[in-house]
Amino acid sequence: MSKKSTLAVLLAAALISQAQAQAPKKTSPTKKPVTVVTTAQPAGQTKRIEKVTRKGSELVIPYEKYVLPNGLTVVVHEDHSDPIVHVDVTYHVGSAREEVGKSGFAHFFEHMMFQGSDNVADEEHFKIVSQAGGDLNGTTNRDRTNYFETVPSNQLETALWLEADRMGFLLDAVTQRKFEVQRETVKNERGQNYDNRPYGLVYEKSAQALYPYGHPYSWTTIGYIEDLNRVNVNDLKNFFLRWYGPNNATLTVGGDVTPAQVVKLAEKYFGSIQRGPEVKNMKLAAPVLTQDRYLSYEDNVRFPMLQMTFPTVPNYHPDEVPLDVLAEIIGGGKNSILYKNLNKTQKVVQASAGHPCSELAGEFTLTVLPLPGHTLADMEKEMRNAFAEFEKRGVTDDDLERFKSSYEANIINSLSSVAGKTSTLASYQTFTGNPNFLTNQLKAHRAVTKADVLRVYNQYIKGKPAVLLSVVPKGKPEMVAKADNFKVDPSGYKAPADQYAGLKYVKAKDTFDRSKRPAPGPNPTITVPPFWKDTFANGIKVIGAKSEEVPTVTMLFSLQGGHKLEAHDPSKAGIASLTAALMNESSVKYTAEDLSSQLQKLGSSINFGSSTENMTIQVQSQVKNLDATLALLEERMLHPRFDQADFDRLKKQRLENIKNQSTQPTVVANNVFNKMLYGEGHIKAIPVIGTTATVENISLDDVKKFYKDYFSPSVTNLVIVGDVQQAQIMPKLAFLNQWTAKQVTIPAEPKVANIDKTKIYVVDKEKAAQSEIRIGYMALPYDATGDFYKATLMNYVLGDAFNSRINLNLREDKGYTYGAWSYFSGSEAAGPFTAAAGVRTNVSDSSVVEFMKEIKRFREEGITDEELAFMRSAIGQGDALKYETSFQKAFFLNNMLRYNLDADYVAKQNEILQNITKEEINALAKKYLPVEKMSIMLVGDKASVKPGLEKLGYEVVELDSDGAQILAQATTPAVTAEPKKITPPKGRKPRKEGRIF
Repeated sequence: MSKKSTLAVLLAAALISQAQAQAPKKTSPTKKPVTVVTTAQPAGQTKRIEKVTRKGSELVIPYEKYVLPNGLTVVVHEDHSDPIVHVDVTYHVGSAREEVGKSGFAHFFEHMMFQGSDNVADEEHFKIVSQAGGDLNGTTNRDRTNYFETVPSNQLETALWLEADRMGFLLDAVTQRKFEVQRETVKNERGQNYDNRPYGLVYEKSAQALYPYGHPYSWTTIGYIEDLNRVNVNDLKNFFLRWYGPNNATLTVGGDVTPAQVVKLAEKYFGSIQRGPEVKNMKLAAPVLTQDRYLSYEDNVRFPMLQMTFPTVPNYHPDEVPLDVLAEIIGGGKNSILYKNLNKTQKVVQASAGHPCSELAGEFTLTVLPLPGHTLADMEKEMRNAFAEFEKRGVTDDDLERFKSSYEANIINSLSSVAGKTSTLASYQTFTGNPNFLTNQLKAHRAVTKADVLRVYNQYIKGKPAVLLSVVPKGKPEMVAKADNFKVDPSGYKAPADQYAGLKYVKAKDTFDRSKRPAPGPNPTITVPPFWKDTFANGIKVIGAKSEEVPTVTMLFSLQGGHKLEAHDPSKAGIASLTAALMNESSVKYTAEDLSSQLQKLGSSINFGSSTENMTIQVQSQVKNLDATLALLEERMLHPRFDQADFDRLKKQRLENIKNQSTQPTVVANNVFNKMLYGEGHIKAIPVIGTTATVENISLDDVKKFYKDYFSPSVTNLVIVGDVQQAQIMPKLAFLNQWTAKQVTIPAEPKVANIDKTKIYVVDKEKAAQSEIRIGYMALPYDATGDFYKATLMNYVLGDAFNSRINLNLREDKGYTYGAWSYFSGSEAAGPFTAAAGVRTNVSDSSVVEFMKEIKRFREEGITDEELAFMRSAIGQGDALKYETSFQKAFFLNNMLRYNLDADYVAKQNEILQNITKEEINALAKKYLPVEKMSIMLVGDKASVKPGLEKLGYEVVELDSDGAQILAQATTPAVTAEPKKITPPKGRKPRKEGRIF
């Protein structure tokens, strides 16, 4: 449940690859009524179109493809390696099917598809899938919308019943209230994920200048507030009728199924749904720029940003792959021109290039965030110099080898799960009509040449105009790269023909009772993967498991200590993570660039990291390249160079990132909450990356000493999962015997002070649009079958499930938040119970009341029979999804070593799960939910939130952003008052990069 807080993670979330533009003037949409008609099942037979099988070791996803009489395409991938099934329904409609004045419909309708249908109650989709032990989601982008579930294979029929009901029986369940609820949800979502997020409007602003007025890529997938405000429920219903027919959809099912089984169920549940209007593929001319277009905006950011974008080609165009190669050479990694010229010289915190393509267009984009002392004008020169340097250096054999090997390795890794294979088939069928298009893609990537890359550079980049967007801190307009010279010009725009006239809702007529939820088949047999154990003479404990699904090997080294070791000298907190970062750089024999190049050519990865409890090394390799990968692992592990220039650069970036965190309320909340729980003097009260003061104290000699003293096989566990046997892999790891063992003392954790009474702590974040809430106390250490495990069962219906009491109250009933949760987190030492959410500023006090009310009510009244049955079913059947991928197996096996768990501990957990009683759950609630002794913390706009908080009956204490008390005397209200009553529309869990949640 922890949230990473580095700038890179912030930007990865903010700069998602969606093209967007500024809001033009729009006319009010025409209101059209919706007619309801019933009809009988269409005549005709399901046709099998093709069957693709794998020959030898070729990289192919086997499948069978069918088309129902109503036009629904059905693709089935049969894979009995795990007792799970992934169901994906993709509709070929995204924001590109919208029109001026009605932006955001595709995403809006994604929300509506989770609001119930004729035979599925509002919000029941989540509950049914969760109770079945599955996961679910929905995503929208420019070109398609998809809905998917991963469930135990005995729940296949239930998943198909759910998807068919909302495809064919949705509109009668779409009410004005649901429409208004989700309209507010989408508006709030835009505020949180776009308007109020650093760099959140980058693609909206750049696409404003890149695409002509009216182009469907010239607005965000989430749409404009003014468009959402003006539409009505019939507009939305007509959008469904136009685009959500079975002939514009692909049903893809993969996993522990047979094609005959899937087709029979598809015919039953989808066959009677009437065909929709014809949908043709779109083709639009590429945007044309006659000069460089400069534009800018001010944002709540620490680092300014410059983005340069050139228009290119759509997905699957012959020039897409060579442009991808060019992007890698310019700014794709440690061997790129931008990295060499900007990152290595300490001019930027981030510099990159990419070439995201969509169905109608592509964008070649360079993005740079300079460190203080370097201007955006300087960065524009650096970008142009990078192209000039490319012209001189050209394309090397190494460039092509790295690109091709990395692509193939990424494809192999993406196919390690049933969900990955199924979604790949679905995407290719939707956009090319050929689920086997992976074969074409592999050929295109393997065939790309140096001449191809030089040709596309000359055709699309060299001397061509671009869009240059400056993002500058608020109040610093002078920091732009160049003065704005672009404005949207709507002249010449011609609205397309009306596509929504005369649409009718033709409801299917069945020969069975669709209102009856299908009964699941027998529960699949879940077995823990077989494993083996071994030990090196120097103390490394090894555990491994064979996995034959893909020809790869995953290795995970875990060294006890990490951030906890810094308790020996807290004045240098952050040294563990800085040491790990430095070990990702050069070795004695190779530079970081050499290592990166060799790993890319192998299609392998080696990554060092550090957390509160451990340092880690993650290794991924294809079996055929394992020996070469392990040779590079030996270099990095046992012979790090610890170069002074690398250290200086990483330390400078670390200090800048720490300063940047102060602008992020979520990070401030997590840091201050930890300080409150653990207290002054506890190493866990200090962030893992350290503070400005502690990182400034660290020298390169300190890092070398930390490595010498604590990087030891005596505290190391190694997990190996992949297509190798124990007898094959252990001799290859003989180099680890050279690693000298040292005695490592893990500092004992000091006792954490008890909370004497519940108080509210406030950290001021002036004019913040939301408040971050954390509520909790120090609870339990981890155990697999004792009170910790049982407490997680108790908490499942309180705050862990999507349909938990806390989440349904604060999000669905009150609309205060996109997601509210509670959880226990422990390790060898006690960890906290935490309840958390980001809520709207004007309901901060009310949100605290609702959090505490739900915790207190659960403690006093306990669990219901229905909730107990739901918890047992959801957690018990969910085991089917736990051990599928190599990383899932590795995490499972690592826990076994770390906590010295018995081989049958999962069976013991299941026994506890099935036998735990209401009385035991209720006793656990009384014991581990001490509402009278919890800390409540808010990070938000003090002027807005504090008056309401002071009326809640708790002592209110002000803290600064470092967690230090700044009031001489806390305020305690004389009278306990009810918070203000606010009843906004319901909300929904936040979408992540186009997801429904």
